Amino acid sequence: MERLTPQKISEITGGEYVGDDNARGVLVTGAARDDREVKPGNLFVCIRGARVDGHDFSGRAYLAGAACCLAERALRDAQGPYVLVGSTLEAIKTIGKYYRSMFAKPVVGIAGSVGKTTTKEMASSVLGAKFNVLKTPENLNNELGVPLTLLSLDERHEAAVIEMGVSEFGEMERLAEIVRPDICIMTKIGYSHLDAFGDLEGVLRAKSAVFSFMKPDSLAIVNGDDELLRGFDPGIRKLTFGLGPNNSFRAENVLAESIDAVSFDIVSDTGRFHVRAPAYGAHLTMAALAAAAAGRTLGLTNDEIRRGLLNYEPVGGRANVRNTGYITLIDDCYNANPNSVMAALTSLAKLPGKRIAILGDMLGLGEMAEQMHREIGEFAARSGIDSLICCGDSAVYIYEGCISADGLDPWYFRTTAELTAALPELIKKDDVVLVKASHDMKFTELMPTLSEL
Repeated sequence: MERLTPQKISEITGGEYVGDDNARGVLVTGAARDDREVKPGNLFVCIRGARVDGHDFSGRAYLAGAACCLAERALRDAQGPYVLVGSTLEAIKTIGKYYRSMFAKPVVGIAGSVGKTTTKEMASSVLGAKFNVLKTPENLNNELGVPLTLLSLDERHEAAVIEMGVSEFGEMERLAEIVRPDICIMTKIGYSHLDAFGDLEGVLRAKSAVFSFMKPDSLAIVNGDDELLRGFDPGIRKLTFGLGPNNSFRAENVLAESIDAVSFDIVSDTGRFHVRAPAYGAHLTMAALAAAAAGRTLGLTNDEIRRGLLNYEPVGGRANVRNTGYITLIDDCYNANPNSVMAALTSLAKLPGKRIAILGDMLGLGEMAEQMHREIGEFAARSGIDSLICCGDSAVYIYEGCISADGLDPWYFRTTAELTAALPELIKKDDVVLVKASHDMKFTELMPTLSEL
C-alpha cells in the first residue's frame, strides 16, 4: 500500500512542504488535533479555534512524536516538517478522502436523527465478534472528526464503522464524499436541527444525500418503522429493520428484563434466533437490529451476532444506568430531541419503582420548538411515569403541556442551579430517575448532586 508521507500530503493538498528534504519520505500514521493526544508518527493538525489556536501547540506536538504538522501559517522554531495550506480543515478533509481510497475494507456509515452513536457502538460490537474494527471515537462525527478517524485506519483493521452527523444542508455530501460507505445504516428521520432543515422532508433530503456517494453494489439498511424511510428509494439495494412485520430484520418477543438488559428474537428470511443486549431501554432493539443486519451482510453467523450484542457497552451520557446506593440513575443527558425523549420516557415507564423524569430544553427545533415541547409534556402525562421535573427556558412548555393533559403534578425550574438546590427534597430513596436534555443545557452538572444523594 502507498505510504502517507509529508511529501505525499503536500501533493494531495496542493500545500507547500517546509522542512528538511530528508524528512519528506517519513511515514505518517494517524492524526490528531490536540497535542495531548499525539502519538509517535502522527500528523498534527493545527486548527484555529475561537479561544485556542493549534499552531501555538505545534512545539508540544513535535515533542510528543508528531511526524509532521499541517498548518495555515509558518511555524516558529519548528522541530520537524510541516505542510503549509490555506485551510487546515479543508486540507484534512482532502487527506481523509484520499486515504479512504487507499483501502478496500468494508466501511459501515451511520446516519440519521436519533441513536447514531448507540447504533455505531452496537454495530462495532457485533462486527467485532469477527473482525478487527475501527470505529468513530466518542462523537467525532463531523467534518473534522471523520477524516481524523479514517486516518487511524491501518492494515490491522478489517472493517470500519463511521458515524456521520450533520446539522445543515450540504454537510452530508461533504462527509459522504470522504467516507464512501459500503453499507449505510439510517436510524430514523426525526425532529432534529429543524432550525436548519425546516421539516421532516428536509431532514430526509439532507441525510439521504449519503446514498448518492455509494457504489451501485452498496447497501442501505434503513428503519422500516419510519414512514419516510420505509417508502424511500436510495437507488441501491435496501434492507429494513424494525418491529413491523414486513421488515427484513424484525424484533419479536421484546422483553426489557431490567435496567441491565433487553432480550428479543431476531427474525429474518434466514430464520429466527434469540439475543440479549446488556443495556437499558427497549428502544435499543432498533440499534441491535441494524447491527445484526450489517453483520449478516458481512458474513457473521447467528452465534457471532449474539456474542457481539452481549459485548455491547453504552457510552457516556447515553442511557447509562447505575445504582448510586440511594437511587437508580439513568444518565441520558448527552442530547435530546422529541423522538429520543419519547423513547426514553417509554422505557422509563416500564421499570419498577417510583419513576421520575428530569427533562430540559430540546434545542434546534426552530419555529416548532414551543409546540414540540408542549407535546412532550402531554406525552409525559400519558406515559405512565410517576413524576416530571422540567428545567430550562423552553422546558416551561413541557411543564405547561403536562398540566394541560391533566396528568402528573409537574415541577418547573428556570435554571439548573435552582433545580440542583431542590433535588434533595424532590428525589427520595429507591426512586428511578431519568435525566435528559440537549447537550448544551449542561445537565451533566446535575450528576454529582444526584450521585451523592
